[in-house]
Amino acid sequence: MSAATDGFKGRDFLRVADWAAEGLIAVLDLADRLKAAHGTGQEHRLLPGRTLGMIFQKPSTRTRVSFEAGIAQLGGVGLHLSASDLQLGRGETVRDTALVLSRYLDAIMIRTFAQSDVEELAAHADIPVINGLTDEHHPCQALADVMTIRERLGRLEGVRLAYVGDGNNVCVSLAEAAGLLGMDFVAATPPGYEPPLPDARLTNEPREAARNADVLYTDVWTSMGREEEREARLRAFAGFQVNEELLREASPGAIVLHCLPAHYGEEITEEVAYGPRSALWDEAENRLHAQKALLALVVR
Repeated sequence: MSAATDGFKGRDFLRVADWAAEGLIAVLDLADRLKAAHGTGQEHRLLPGRTLGMIFQKPSTRTRVSFEAGIAQLGGVGLHLSASDLQLGRGETVRDTALVLSRYLDAIMIRTFAQSDVEELAAHADIPVINGLTDEHHPCQALADVMTIRERLGRLEGVRLAYVGDGNNVCVSLAEAAGLLGMDFVAATPPGYEPPLPDARLTNEPREAARNADVLYTDVWTSMGREEEREARLRAFAGFQVNEELLREASPGAIVLHCLPAHYGEEITEEVAYGPRSALWDEAENRLHAQKALLALVVR
């Protein structure tokens, strides 16, 4: 098996909107092929001998394991680089870190706080930089999300996607992907928690958003770094839970997505998360396949 195109070699993936629709589709198409190969035990060492550096300034389960397993399955090596173990954590500049790591690695994945740090890293690196999550964007999650939607529903164009909850980084990247791929996106948030998306359709009524939706999506109400807001957020988000009652507003074949980890009894119920409409576990698995496809396309 070989990657379908070399047209993306060397590209960064910092936010979804940086790519055109055809680029996202190229990732999804290759991800489907890699998933099929993985499922049948077919070897797909598209990046033999390549090394991926993975910088973590935030804790992770899915991001770390999917990237580390993914680069190994592609025939490469992944290096876990905790910020506390790097000189970056002791005051070395992002620019100097980018220049040095470019001499050692073939790509960098970074999971951090400020989007500006990711963009600065990419500006000075000579190798592809992939945003594994920032406070503003979560583009790799969006790839897995749209892969799962297309897998389950057979299409993206015209799919009605309702996001219910906090207008956070996940919401922003999902909305950007939906706009590029012809999906009908709406986000329902409490007043004051809207995403910074001036062109998106927004509402403060979760039932309105969920009505006839093909996909119901939610995320935690209190993201990392906002723990001091937890009690206020629990009050503000009352009524924004994805539960059986809200799911009844959606279309009969609707699926439910959540990027995980979930706080059961808050943004989603266990009944829905483990129920017949749930695609949470396919979505989590697809982080692996979508990111492998992305790596195969961008790493030289």
